[in-house]
This record gives sequence, structure tokens and C-alpha cells, in this order.
Amino acid sequence: MAELVFHTGPMDCGKSTLALQFHHTQSTHGRQGRLFTQQDRSGTSSVTSRLGLSSPAIEVTEEFDFWRYVIAELTGGKRVDYLVCDEAQFYTGEHVEQLARIVDELQLDVYTFGILADFRTKLFPGSQRLVELADRTETLPLGPLCWCSAKGTHNARTVNGLMVTEGSQVVVGDTESGMEVRYEVLCRAHHRRRMTATRAKATLSPEPLPFELG
Repeated sequence: MAELVFHTGPMDCGKSTLALQFHHTQSTHGRQGRLFTQQDRSGTSSVTSRLGLSSPAIEVTEEFDFWRYVIAELTGGKRVDYLVCDEAQFYTGEHVEQLARIVDELQLDVYTFGILADFRTKLFPGSQRLVELADRTETLPLGPLCWCSAKGTHNARTVNGLMVTEGSQVVVGDTESGMEVRYEVLCRAHHRRRMTATRAKATLSPEPLPFELG
């Protein structure tokens, strides 16, 4: 039976690397698939990993229709055995429903990869729908570490080194002149305390009291 599988984890846990590995492994066994992405870190229509691996991919715009695309490929005489979808957190709920339909009605495997929650710890719409519809949700075991060496579980957005919890859900890079926007993976405790690596280095004691004085 075909499956819709959601592979998830925080930033820097190897999601894009695994997506490329899936695509490579499937293709070397004689299967023919398609690789998709949205807003890849490279700024191009490709899937790239921090290890230096990359492959051309089809860009998923808001208007893109997975169902129509696959049907057009099949009716045009092309073979499609599976789909690999990277950066799936940026997909719309409708995109995910199209992928589920492809699995159920065309019996094609769909492997999706994406971040579960944003810098505010709120689920991305695409990720939420995948959790609701996927046959399996797999959390990648090899995740990044927080600056304190604990397991990194939460994505933080920093502006000029300070953590922020408000703003647009998606910001790919610097948005204003002089404002350096970056992302950092923290453990839950330090995400709650807004204690980034930069702030920890600037304080005498990186661990604030767990309660408020006065």
C-alpha cells in the first residue's frame, strides 16, 4: 500500500539531506519520481543540504496543484512512482490534501520533509495538515544541539542576536537594512527564557532564576 509519510524535526537535523537520499535510493532501484521544494535556502528551485548536496526540484507555488501535475504527467505517457516533497511546512493545507489524494487514488508513495513548528512554537499550516492526514509521522533522530549541549527542539528567530517572538511566520533572510535576521535551535527551557547563545555569552550567569523577584 502506498503511504503519505511526514519526516519532521527542527532546523539542522538533516531533513533535506534525507530527502535527497530518499530520491537517490528510490531512483537507483528503478523507480521514477519527482522532487519538490518551496523557498529552499539556496533561493533557487532546488533541494540543497548543509552538507553540500543538491538536486534540481520543482518549485511549489501557492497556485501549484499536485494532483493536476501528476495526472498530466501520467496521461502524457510519463512514469511517476513516488514524490519527494521538501520544505513541506510552507505548503498549504490544500497542497497536503492533494498529496493525500495522490496516495489514496493513484497509489503513489509521497515522502514529505519539513519543520513542525515556527519560531513562536506554533504549527506551520502545512505541517499541521500533514500531522492530521499522514499515514506516519517520523521524527528524525539525529537533531541539533542547543548551545547548552541539550537536545535542540525549538526554532528561535533572532534579530541582531536577540530572540524575537513576534513577526511574520516566514522570513527567509534579512528584511531590513541593518537588521540581521537569523535562526537558532534551542532546547525548550532556553527557548522559553529567550536565552540565545549570544545572550548567554553576554551575561555572567546564562541561567536566570526560574521565578520573578519582587
